[in-house]
Amino acid sequence: MTERYTPTPEDKFSFGLWTVGWQGRDPFGDATRPALDPVESVKRLAELGAWGVTFHDDDLIPFGSSDADREAHIKRFRQATDENNITVEMVTTNLFTHPVFKDGGFTANDRDVRRYALRKVLRNVDLAAELGAKTFVAWGGREGAESGGAKDVRVALDRMKEAFDLLGEYVVEQGYDIKFAIEPKPNEPRGDILLPTVGHALAFIERLERPELYGVNPEVGHEQMAGLNFPHGIAQALWAGKLYHIDLNGQNGIKYDQDLRFGAGDLRSAFWLVDLLESSGWEGARHFDFKPPRTEDFDGVWASAAGGMRNYLILKERALAFRADPQVQEALRAARLDQLAQPTAADGLASLLADTTAFEEFDVDAAAERGMAFEQLDQLAMDHLLGAR
Repeated sequence: MTERYTPTPEDKFSFGLWTVGWQGRDPFGDATRPALDPVESVKRLAELGAWGVTFHDDDLIPFGSSDADREAHIKRFRQATDENNITVEMVTTNLFTHPVFKDGGFTANDRDVRRYALRKVLRNVDLAAELGAKTFVAWGGREGAESGGAKDVRVALDRMKEAFDLLGEYVVEQGYDIKFAIEPKPNEPRGDILLPTVGHALAFIERLERPELYGVNPEVGHEQMAGLNFPHGIAQALWAGKLYHIDLNGQNGIKYDQDLRFGAGDLRSAFWLVDLLESSGWEGARHFDFKPPRTEDFDGVWASAAGGMRNYLILKERALAFRADPQVQEALRAARLDQLAQPTAADGLASLLADTTAFEEFDVDAAAERGMAFEQLDQLAMDHLLGAR
């Protein structure tokens, strides 16, 4: 591989243990790979140039482990991250695999299940603080319904709010330097999941008692499953100051969650996403949440992990070249992006109303005839993306 595309810890690439550790099991087929020791995952990811690692509690500690076994698993893992200079940058909790969560965790109709789910998460918040993670992601994969009569969604959102407010209260009481990132997804495994998109999650956060503690963790495939523009969603999260984490992978349109390596699927969207993250100065982890295809052995798993990082670095190089190209800068001016950055009425409402050139004397027909020069600009982006410039 070309040296300039070799990742280093400075790139802040991060992987979930559940990604490289996915055994290839799906609803129609059994596992095609054996279980992978989390310690081996940490070692191999460090060798590939990764900076960080993340996990669900059940990825690291088998469900139902005794306290002694739990501590042993944590000790081994922490030793591995220390020895390999790997940062634990995010932690999350599995509230979707065990049958007890078949109707959700925070919004299960059964009150005792909701209380158990909260205690499971609170225990994992303690672990996140112990390992130095600053972000706690919450994906409500089972928080939803298939039948309209089975779930009063208004009341379910009350219970969702109650849960997050309690989590916020807990980190404040404990003095933890942790923020929560809500991960939206429209469907799968439930037919319809609560907080399905970035916009839904942002609106929900504003109703919480401590909204400053909560942001979003958008995932490429999740927004694209709903037919949405992922870079637009990220732009709105950045605009709101709520992009607390991000999951990178690939997706081909509106279908099941493919979890392809980053760069596979919609390559143009991936280009504009990297352009946005780099031009906005995003300082967070570039976190990969993908699944190596079940066709692959472990050599293919590590090739897939390396490929996602390589693709990001290639797209970063292309995006930086695009922005630095004098012809692109001229095309941006021709498309009047510089005017978009100007306030529409910095002179205030009174001046706007008094300005006859803004309405009474405005030449609507002449303005309508002006071309926007977007096609030339878009082709320049394509040239850079394809390496033709």
